[in-house]
Amino acid sequence: MEPLALYIHWPFCLAKCPYCDFNSHVRERIPQARFRAALRRELAWEGARLGSRKLRSIFFGGGTPSLMEPETVAALIDDARRLFAPADDIEITLEANPTSVEAGRFAAFRDAGVDRVSIGVQSLAPQALALLGRQHSAAQSIDALEVARKTFPRISFDLIYARPGQTLAAWQAELRQALALAADHLSLYQLTIEPGTKFALMHRRGEIELPDGDQAAALYEATAEEAARFGLQAYEVSNYAVPGSESRHNLTYWRYSDYSGIGPGAHGRITPMEAAPSSIFATRRHRAPEQWAELVERDGHGIVEELPLQPIERAREMLLMGLRLVEGIDPALFALRTGVALDDALDMAMLQRALGEDYLAWRDGHLAATTAGRVRLDALLTAIVR
Repeated sequence: MEPLALYIHWPFCLAKCPYCDFNSHVRERIPQARFRAALRRELAWEGARLGSRKLRSIFFGGGTPSLMEPETVAALIDDARRLFAPADDIEITLEANPTSVEAGRFAAFRDAGVDRVSIGVQSLAPQALALLGRQHSAAQSIDALEVARKTFPRISFDLIYARPGQTLAAWQAELRQALALAADHLSLYQLTIEPGTKFALMHRRGEIELPDGDQAAALYEATAEEAARFGLQAYEVSNYAVPGSESRHNLTYWRYSDYSGIGPGAHGRITPMEAAPSSIFATRRHRAPEQWAELVERDGHGIVEELPLQPIERAREMLLMGLRLVEGIDPALFALRTGVALDDALDMAMLQRALGEDYLAWRDGHLAATTAGRVRLDALLTAIVR
């Protein structure tokens, strides 16, 4: 079997950002001991049923995993190494926010086994940080990036673009400043209005307005140009890296390989032991932290849904993920993983049109989105995927 990726979800945050629809929760006091025990118990249950598969990566996401006690991170890494067969070059990532308290834990997280940190900078503009509801300043972000650079062999940071009132010149200057501080890996996300968020309410009231499609596209195109100045190349729609610094964990998702997710609300795609490569089960844990913990304490796991994916569902998922990658999709691997021929999963008339308009291209036997196609990928996928 292909190596496995492990995702561990920590659901707690200092505050709920107005744009965020992730499974994150604010508590006056975080029950560290209870959730450490529950995560360890669910990980042991997962390890027992999956067997000693090779482990490619561990990713602590959230929420805000840098609010975890370092001993929790250390215990989970030790457990994962014991339950699975860690790859020689296993990648262990922890998401962090750049508050001074969290940055102060970086050395302890490194000692726990983390070798890559992903920092939620989001912006270096004070007004934008206030609008986005962030709990840190631009100066704290800069300090955190500098500490991370000295502490971890690999770092990444996130930025949000297409913010209200954002100009091209301001975005270019912000990017240059951030890339000069930490130029290994950049995750770039276009601000969108997600249902159920505070921004959704503000948008309905007319209190915020986002740049239009052409403005957002110009900001996106400028990103690739600025990243290239620092040696970072696009390898996925929203991600840029110095060659060799790509996120191996996230590549597991985009290449549609197996990953296990534990913790409140975590999802997974798992091939059972001794099953065909195209036998994939979708798993989902209970979203609410306390209810998830109760399930784990009672049953050993918090799974509320585990369903076998049908061939057309697998094909659709692999298309939606794989066409995000610059490398594109290998038809042979697609057929092996989904049980469906690539041609049978696509609207062939729309595919030919997309190829003719240079939104898609065949490269080294892979079907891939071009630069122009990645700018309008959502619409492109809607058109060509059956």
